Amino acid sequence: MALPRILLIDDNKSRVLELETIFQFIDYRIEISGSEEYQSSDSKIGQLAAIFVGDGIDKQATVINQVIDWGKDTPVILLINKGTLSQVSSLIVQSVFYVLEWPTSYTVLKALLHRLPIGDAQAGIYSPEVIDRRKSHIQRLKGKSHAIVGIRKLIDRVASSDATVLILGESGTGKEVVARSLHDASLRSDKPFVPINCGAIPGELLESELFGHEKGAFTGALTTRQGRFEMAEGGTLFLDEIGDMPLAMQVKLLRVLQERSFERVGSNKTINCDVRVIAATHRCLEDEIKENRFREDLFYRLNVFPIEIPPLKDRAEDIPLLINDLINRMEASNRGSVRLTHAALSLLMQHDWPGNVRELANLIERLAIMNPKGLVDAVDLPEKFHKFQVSDQIINDVEVNLEDDENLDPLEVIASFDGSSKSLAQLPEQGIDLKEYLNVLEIDLIRQALNECSGVVAHAAKRLNMRRTTLVEKLRKYDMQR
Repeated sequence: MALPRILLIDDNKSRVLELETIFQFIDYRIEISGSEEYQSSDSKIGQLAAIFVGDGIDKQATVINQVIDWGKDTPVILLINKGTLSQVSSLIVQSVFYVLEWPTSYTVLKALLHRLPIGDAQAGIYSPEVIDRRKSHIQRLKGKSHAIVGIRKLIDRVASSDATVLILGESGTGKEVVARSLHDASLRSDKPFVPINCGAIPGELLESELFGHEKGAFTGALTTRQGRFEMAEGGTLFLDEIGDMPLAMQVKLLRVLQERSFERVGSNKTINCDVRVIAATHRCLEDEIKENRFREDLFYRLNVFPIEIPPLKDRAEDIPLLINDLINRMEASNRGSVRLTHAALSLLMQHDWPGNVRELANLIERLAIMNPKGLVDAVDLPEKFHKFQVSDQIINDVEVNLEDDENLDPLEVIASFDGSSKSLAQLPEQGIDLKEYLNVLEIDLIRQALNECSGVVAHAAKRLNMRRTTLVEKLRKYDMQR
């Protein structure tokens, strides 16, 4: 079996020699080229497992763009000096497969090589480990809006790097979901993901929470305790609501980020740490800096790779997918279930959602309690949603998106009450069981449509002016499947 081949384009001779030794040791063939003669390798691109491009070469952006254009699916890895990611153009970072900080460790390089398409670069065959990571963060981040698609791409670009990431967005937008997705897609995914909410812990206790303490360090310190940095060793530490961290703690955090070491409270022993830091805040840190509530040097240390999550009101097309996911989660944990009509969905998509996804999740749970396994129409929604008008155009646009995802259960569709005063039927004096009456009427009309269409469900659905998936759902509901 032929050894996988790597092309290294680099003018840094010492780095070239080190990489050549490492690649040969782990059974990779390496072809070396300088920035002046790399073009002669274009005919071999399709046979390569990856292309490594060093920083500092002449016309770096041109070289990267050209090898990407040649290689199509061949991964391009950018080599940069450690700590210089913030100096690299974001366009370059987004265009390459991976940014590798140099010097690096054998473990990181080996893990990176496992992610490469070995054996058939053109076919884009990736290892199961990589596929699982990609599925993991795609499954976590529900949505098809441009914003969510863009966030997934940013996660793919930065996940394998150890660069500090700052996640920005309003409360409830899902910043921790993005952080966990980033951890899952990273080379540290098999190590701990440790979250801490900096705004929920009193300032005097935050130092102990982050760095740990020794026995007797302060009143109540009855035992030695690890901090979150030690708990996250080798993995990811998620500092949520970093904008609420007291200034005194910001100084200590800055030192840890710079030195990669700390001391427990009550100890003078330095502990080295290998932790990837992801921070998040709903605050505008630039404004906090102006008000002297946040350190400017810490901001620049954290803001190496920012990811901004837009509020839910700016990505209404994600709401149906989020609702499906929320319902599936409730069903999986035996917390009930609920179905929504398209009329109800239309109203939900017009709401501003000041509480974002968290507010949506609370509403769906409330609806499931009020209507256990029932069908929720527009009139069943809380009063604040009644000011909106049902819009068929919104629903039609969403239906196209829903059909694109084979893994999604279709949302239920029924006719909605339009407020018309025209009577279609007379109510008997003694009254009727409306639910039973409507069920019988619906079954009869469905049966007529199927008979007229020789049992072809798709044609019957057109006669009834509903989606095929909706009709299939009703056939199951009324036990009319053949």
